[in-house]
Amino acid sequence: MKVLLIQPKKGQRSIGGEDFHMFEPLALEYLAAGIENEHEVKILDMRLEDTLESSINTFQPDVIGISAYTVHVNTTKILCEKIKNINREIFTVVGGHHATVMPEDFLTPFIDLVVMGEGVQVFKEIISRLSQKKGIDGIPGTAYLIDGKAVINPKNEFTDLDSIPFPSRKYSLKYRKYYYSEWLKPLASMRTSKGCNFRCKFCALWKVAETKYLTRTPENILKELATIEEKNVYFADDESLLDVERMMTVADLIIKSGMKKNFFFYGRSDTIVRHPGLIAKWKEAGLKRLFVGLEFFRDSDLKFIKKGSTVQINIEAVKILKDLGVEIYPSLIIRQEFDENDFRELKDFCLKLDFNFIGFCVLTPFPGTDYYNEVKDKLITTNYDYSDLIHTLLPTKLPIKKFYEEYIKLFNNSRTKAKQIEFMRQYPLREWPSLFKIYYKFNKRLKNLWKDYE
Repeated sequence: MKVLLIQPKKGQRSIGGEDFHMFEPLALEYLAAGIENEHEVKILDMRLEDTLESSINTFQPDVIGISAYTVHVNTTKILCEKIKNINREIFTVVGGHHATVMPEDFLTPFIDLVVMGEGVQVFKEIISRLSQKKGIDGIPGTAYLIDGKAVINPKNEFTDLDSIPFPSRKYSLKYRKYYYSEWLKPLASMRTSKGCNFRCKFCALWKVAETKYLTRTPENILKELATIEEKNVYFADDESLLDVERMMTVADLIIKSGMKKNFFFYGRSDTIVRHPGLIAKWKEAGLKRLFVGLEFFRDSDLKFIKKGSTVQINIEAVKILKDLGVEIYPSLIIRQEFDENDFRELKDFCLKLDFNFIGFCVLTPFPGTDYYNEVKDKLITTNYDYSDLIHTLLPTKLPIKKFYEEYIKLFNNSRTKAKQIEFMRQYPLREWPSLFKIYYKFNKRLKNLWKDYE
């Protein structure tokens, strides 16, 4: 069979995302690896190539699979309708994060099957049955409509990441030079673990992993790393550093192998503070950048989201990373309850810690999270295009226009000019004009964001 796998672009009204970073479609590469020995596969990354109709007409797929986060829901449903209008015989399958936590959102006449959870073996079974012209009913981890009624089959338990074949990156070959995160370009992605031991109420990742923390063996990780051509590698884990002993072994193996790569991954601030030696070892192995969810500048807010950390731990973690020369990518959250004073205090907190880069998110109740269940009756919009971590889905204390005026001031004034220049110097000089253009466009969009709620 011919199988076309599609990475959708963000929603029409979404902001951020691929404006600032674009990671390879790892989920699709895993799916391709599971079926490529028996079927013909193609990947279409619609963030870079908006050629749906011509790709279908040229490749003539029997099956199209799409992987979607919440921000892709509307785009994905529109894509599936377009696919059926082009050729109603194409079998459409949707999987990914949102399909796992809210499969009913994809149960439409234009989507034949929804895949929940770890999809490689499930998708392989789907393609096998379709190629043999067998029915697809009853496959564990799938959902579909029968006579307008939803059927949701329970998932099989999955525990062995090492059993999954390495992702087939050859299908994204023509796109790979465009995958990046800020100055790390080109950037490959790989997964070393899945899930998290913590229970933050704004996060659904631990639920998607069914409360487990699954890991790959160090030897298996090194073997895949050796197949990656890019110098820059991002670990697309929910939380990379929880198994300290395992990650120490991975770093040792990388150093012993003589491999020279730049690494970027997630790490909790409390792990950094408890195990500075682990970060030092990874610095030796090539760690250039660590994403740390500091989240808030007040302990009361950290307690509210059940982060399990403190502001003092966050401050200590920042110092450790700075002393080691590892760039910190801090993420901080803006609550809808913030007033002018709160925005000002957050700005001062950032200036005190002297960051050269910061990510600011608006607290977002994503489907599948405990927080969503708490506040879903208070949502001011259910448009998934707005699930971009910048639009607010809840009422704000300040008038909405004023709220985003404060957001813009925070975004532009939370770093010193010296630190902004220091960050820009990591880019080649030739990229500076496009960088200015991106930030100008983002600022302009932010200034008018309040109009989305009119």
